[in-house]
Amino acid sequence: MDQQLVAEMTGWRREFHRRPELGFELPRTAARVAELLESFGLEVHRGIGQSGVVGVLQKGNGPGAIGIRADMDALPVTEADGRAHGSQTPGRMHACGHDGHMAMALGAAKHLAQNGRFSGRAVFVFQPDEEHGQGAQAMIADGLFDRFPVDAVFAIHNLPGMETGSVATRAGPITASEALFEIEIAARGGHAAMPHMGVDAITVGAEIVGALQTIVARKLDPAQNGVVSVTGFETDGARNILPGHARLSGDARALTPAVNDRIEAAMRRIVAGFCAAHEVEATLRYETIFPPTINDAGAVDRAARAARGVAGTVDAACAPKLFSEDFAHMAAAVPAAYLLLGNGTGGGHARPLHAPDYDFNDAALETGAALWAALVEQELAPG
Repeated sequence: MDQQLVAEMTGWRREFHRRPELGFELPRTAARVAELLESFGLEVHRGIGQSGVVGVLQKGNGPGAIGIRADMDALPVTEADGRAHGSQTPGRMHACGHDGHMAMALGAAKHLAQNGRFSGRAVFVFQPDEEHGQGAQAMIADGLFDRFPVDAVFAIHNLPGMETGSVATRAGPITASEALFEIEIAARGGHAAMPHMGVDAITVGAEIVGALQTIVARKLDPAQNGVVSVTGFETDGARNILPGHARLSGDARALTPAVNDRIEAAMRRIVAGFCAAHEVEATLRYETIFPPTINDAGAVDRAARAARGVAGTVDAACAPKLFSEDFAHMAAAVPAAYLLLGNGTGGGHARPLHAPDYDFNDAALETGAALWAALVEQELAPG
């Protein structure tokens, strides 16, 4: 790929990094994306799903169409000091690499507009609010795939700890669902010196916390993946007061809807059982925020074929990941492939996503943009 374009992508990426925006509130980011797409000659549509941007590049009269999705939102994270291109907005940071995802898609759009050899339609989808899991649904509800129909849609996410520029994907589940749960225990508090006169909520809550850890260990098929994590335990107790109320909160992950359903059902049985044993009451709220991302086998095969021409290594049968991804909603609507792009194995490039000292690796931009360009030309090759 032209090195002048690589330098431009690096500049765009760092520009986005310096000015992070959150959720659906992306006035500067969306406007800049739209401005660049228009300068490349694409047909640009703004305000899809509140603040999403769609750029359409048509060449020839081929009937095919593919979608390339990039996420735009940052995180409410305070960036660690030390970068010339660091965030200029306190308490906000591109700690997940969406700045790089945008730059790669923009680079591919410019390259294809100027040099692309294909016949059909490339649809570049820039999505808001990936982090809270509402952006994809908002764009779909606003007619994304009705107004801009595609045969398949593809997305890339960088992965720290994986060799720079390498690519991994898999058919079937590639990222997990995320469910948030909250358990409210209504017991009978009292004096710490007279526990027999009440039922303290800590005892009941502690037993429930321990039992929840048996869901994955003893109630799921060992071949199935799942996670149940209690992340909060609050009570109204004090120094010599046994609490009468406790709230447990946490997070559950699964790679299939069936496993997610089994986790919820087991959790409800555990809570009901311990509360009955102690003669107290409880409520359980279990809300699935992200479904699992399910890759289409054919789309994965085609994406891997395009990647082999530009990436260092390609693993088309990688292990699934237990983080969650809003792209799951798009993958449920049309055939899709979600790809992982190596962000590097050293320094800030290897730090976990969402960490304050994480940074997207500019050395991966060329691979990502070249992969998108190769995929478009492969899928929309002139007949």
